[in-house]
Amino acid sequence: MSNATPIPATIRPDEAAHFGRLADDWWDPAGSSAMLHRLNPVRLGFIRSAIDAHFGAERRTMRPLAGRRALDVGCGAGLLAEPLARLGAEVSGVDAAPDNIRVAAAHAQAGGLAITYRCGDVADLGLTGFDLVTSMEVVEHVADKAAFLAALAQALAPGGLMILSTPNRTAASRLLLVEGAERLGMVPRGTHHWHDFVTPIELHDLLAGAGLTMGNPQGIAWSPTAGLHLSDNLALNYIVTVTRGA
Repeated sequence: MSNATPIPATIRPDEAAHFGRLADDWWDPAGSSAMLHRLNPVRLGFIRSAIDAHFGAERRTMRPLAGRRALDVGCGAGLLAEPLARLGAEVSGVDAAPDNIRVAAAHAQAGGLAITYRCGDVADLGLTGFDLVTSMEVVEHVADKAAFLAALAQALAPGGLMILSTPNRTAASRLLLVEGAERLGMVPRGTHHWHDFVTPIELHDLLAGAGLTMGNPQGIAWSPTAGLHLSDNLALNYIVTVTRGA
């Protein structure tokens, strides 16, 4: 009999099924994932700045991740994994929904990108040694947040960089992201569960429990004039860098 402590499952089957149903529409910028297409450039701007600062990359280089390994957890159909590959990384993507992995692999192949995709629970896959670990809008969907973040910590190489984004649990996010965006059809119904949103303080403490240090979060806000943009306002959504140790 094995004495190994079982790893808590992080996947919620209903969440995986929900996002898997969106797979074939994922790459349509006017489809059900339209909001992600609008959000992705904002996240990529933050990610590029964080990469340059952490790894000392030359700002003008087109491939600041050349020679580095990147892991995108909760990769969906590859909306972030593909830009990371174009930045020079050797990219792996993990997602709980088989249909997402199917669409992601086909889209990468069609674009001539060599990305390794795996379907499963990141807590079960034993992934290690990644210079960059990203997980965008995922932690609010998992069954066990502490186990999920511990698995991300295990995947992160010494000296590596992690970047996370997630909605904040505020009155504003409940009104605009759940009641507003979903009721107006901007986001598929059932995408958000407000009580599962994570505040920056809660995320800080969860990361500390996994031996990780959270940087200063930056908000992703919306206004009629600027659209989605990086901001000091954390009320709706925020993105943050994470490193190992103090």
